[in-house]
Amino acid sequence: MAAERSGSGRTVSAWRPGLPGVVEVFHARFTEYAYPMHVHDAWTLLIVDDGAVRYDLDRHEHGTPHDTVSVLPPHVPHNGSPATSGGFRKRVLYLDGTHLGDDLIGAAVDRPDLRDPLLRRRVGQVHAALVRPGDELEAESRLTLVGERLRAHLRSRDAAAGTPRRDPVLARRLRELLDERVVEGIGLREAAALLSAHPAHLVRAFSGAYGIAPHQYLMSRRVGRARRLLLEGRSPSGVAVATGFYDQAHLTRHFRKLVGVTPGRYRAGGR
Repeated sequence: MAAERSGSGRTVSAWRPGLPGVVEVFHARFTEYAYPMHVHDAWTLLIVDDGAVRYDLDRHEHGTPHDTVSVLPPHVPHNGSPATSGGFRKRVLYLDGTHLGDDLIGAAVDRPDLRDPLLRRRVGQVHAALVRPGDELEAESRLTLVGERLRAHLRSRDAAAGTPRRDPVLARRLRELLDERVVEGIGLREAAALLSAHPAHLVRAFSGAYGIAPHQYLMSRRVGRARRLLLEGRSPSGVAVATGFYDQAHLTRHFRKLVGVTPGRYRAGGR
């Protein structure tokens, strides 16, 4: 992750994650800076956590209240400036054409600001997963559902349409695949290709069948293995490597979430 901090009312961090479809992640706090008119060659998915932004897109003025997700299409000029005296704090995903195609550019120009609390929450969850090394499957799963909901908005469909079709056979096949790759893990795109299914349908089928998302299932399997190894007396750092976690901190975060204590305390209690 690259970060820049200055005394001019700007705090910026930007990085390119290893997540298919994401060109860049950009987090920033600006108090006075105003963007001039410019274009991107990627889709801009923007949420504002504090303050507000005003911007012009295709010669029309828009704004970003707190509960809004703004989706700005590629190749269309826009600017941006603080709409409040305290500036703004924003998080941005720059996406390639994987989740949003050029056929949706016109719809995004007409209606770039989407008031959808569920979409807003899901975009925030993608960002939260992206800043945690080792949670790439969670980020990919959540981004897949974000893309599906964005497409529904831009195609003027009801974003809350219907109950997803159940597919228990597909869900079981994905569970078996996850069981085979507990330690090495698997990306959502790869799983979808192996199972000949759309990534969004894969996530929904699994969640509908088991009441848990694929990334949550994988982490729970890893934690289960970690518990057995810790009770055998192995160190938390060694267990993290042996069970597929990014590092010991990654293991500790998920272990404490599922077990209620840190791996070290669990190991001590086991003795």
